[in-house]
Amino acid sequence: MSALKNLRANLKRFRVSLGLTQQALAEKAEVEYKYYQRVESGRWPGLQLGTVERLARAVGVEAWELISPHRGKAKKVTQKTK
Repeated sequence: MSALKNLRANLKRFRVSLGLTQQALAEKAEVEYKYYQRVESGRWPGLQLGTVERLARAVGVEAWELISPHRGKAKKVTQKTK
């Protein structure tokens, strides 16, 4: 599986395990809701490392964990991320 496919699968898995909607995760990561939908569905235009890092912080993992093959669970993140 490619790193981008891993990212897509891991984002959804972490989001669901945290009980977040796509919109709630987008808000937590400070990205546009429609953009997040495109990322999770595999239609990401110009996905940048900074965005991957924000998404990772929003689900409580390191960026590399989003692009690695499945392992572990998302951590509960309560503080506001920037």
